[in-house]
Amino acid sequence: MTSELLTVEGISKRFPGVRALHRVDLTVLPGEVHALVGENGSGKSTLVKIMAGEYQPDEGRIVLEGEPVSFRTPGAAIRAGITAIAQELPLVPQVSVTENVLLGHLPRRRLRVDWRAAHRTVAAVLAELDLDVDPRTRAGTLPLDQQQLVSIARALHLQSKLVVFDEATSSLTEDEVQVLFRMVRRLKERGLGVVFISHRLREIYEVADRVTVLRDGEVIGGLPIAEADEPRLTAMMVGRPLLDYFHKQQIDPGPVVLELRGLRGQGMAHGLDLQLRRGEIVGLAGLVGSGRSELLATVFGLRPQAAGAVLVDGRPARIRGPVDAIRLGLAMVPEDRKRAGVVLPLSVRHNLALARYGKLLPPLVRPAEERAMVERLASRLAIKAPSLETPVRLLSGGNQQKVVLGKWMVVGPRVWLLDEPTRGVDVGAKAEIYRLMGELAASGMAILMSSSELSDLLGICDRVLVMFRGQLVAEFDRAEATEERVIYYATGQSVA
Repeated sequence: MTSELLTVEGISKRFPGVRALHRVDLTVLPGEVHALVGENGSGKSTLVKIMAGEYQPDEGRIVLEGEPVSFRTPGAAIRAGITAIAQELPLVPQVSVTENVLLGHLPRRRLRVDWRAAHRTVAAVLAELDLDVDPRTRAGTLPLDQQQLVSIARALHLQSKLVVFDEATSSLTEDEVQVLFRMVRRLKERGLGVVFISHRLREIYEVADRVTVLRDGEVIGGLPIAEADEPRLTAMMVGRPLLDYFHKQQIDPGPVVLELRGLRGQGMAHGLDLQLRRGEIVGLAGLVGSGRSELLATVFGLRPQAAGAVLVDGRPARIRGPVDAIRLGLAMVPEDRKRAGVVLPLSVRHNLALARYGKLLPPLVRPAEERAMVERLASRLAIKAPSLETPVRLLSGGNQQKVVLGKWMVVGPRVWLLDEPTRGVDVGAKAEIYRLMGELAASGMAILMSSSELSDLLGICDRVLVMFRGQLVAEFDRAEATEERVIYYATGQSVA
């Protein structure tokens, strides 16, 4: 009897113009958490989709518990005992939590669904996840983090042999991540295999036993987590050491370019006062629900102002919507790039030129001029794509985010509003994005940045503002800011 739960042997996969995987080998043991890491575009998600039956390999084979298997559909993989939980939530939003968790397995009594038994079963699974949700709730009405936990509950109910977590923590709070890790450890104790993918290396160190590194579709190496110190792991992922990760120069800030006076809107219970100067990068820290995203959306006109004022260059600004904000020199990079940052079916070229089209009335587009501009941008941003005509939906998350940033660079905004600018991107792309932010600040632009990555805020920002329940509760300059101080205020310990 074989000791390996899953063995991937010589898997290769090509798409038009792209070699996604080349002779990849991977072994997962029973009762093991095996981390899979690599930059965006390294082939991690392609490998997961092959394991889960969404793609079929061009070469190679998969062996499950000593038997070669071939999955033509995701359903076949699930029936064999492999469940994948992806970053994109695989829920049916129109039906209840119970129907999502028991999809295809609703208990029946004679010819009817036994809803009482179904709700009872799901309630027990949700309790394991410490998720306080009524099983009868329509899934689409839940916040994204709770929808993620519902998808995990479905995997637990299926009693899989192997569970793959593909960026499953991306929309979870820190407390919910710890709940997920407890569940991962329970799966491990039951003898299940776990493949864990995350761009957050600290999560890898907390939960994994072994780690395998992919780069450009090939396995670079694998080693026990105890031997995988961060500099070594990062160098394996990107092919070079990442020196001067944050690329932030110390510069003297210029005059105030954006000021908020008593600003209040949805999700902001108190009037907020804030000043942002030329050349500054100012960070917004706080837990999920603290009002960080709501503040940025209100400044950009995506949410209505309830009270207060926004001043640009010392003059009151009337911002009724994004068009007004753009005319005033503001740019917004949203948290959800796929829904609000790029147009997925359009090419890299068209997406990079989108903001420029909006500045020209009527749009006087000179194809040669546009192509030259886009080529310069793509080169400066190090966007990896087969060509400028490649649809953005085919790019990795990090390259999609670079396209979002590049789109605004065309029009040269003075104020950047960045909401989770490095969410779901790998360490290499993150370093490139922070390098670009440093360049923008050095050129005199001002950046207001919201992020749940506290270490990144402390590394890139000149000042860090802390929010709690819709109000600003603390401010630290670069020298004063520490994780302990920020967490103290972000958790509301200073609020009576």
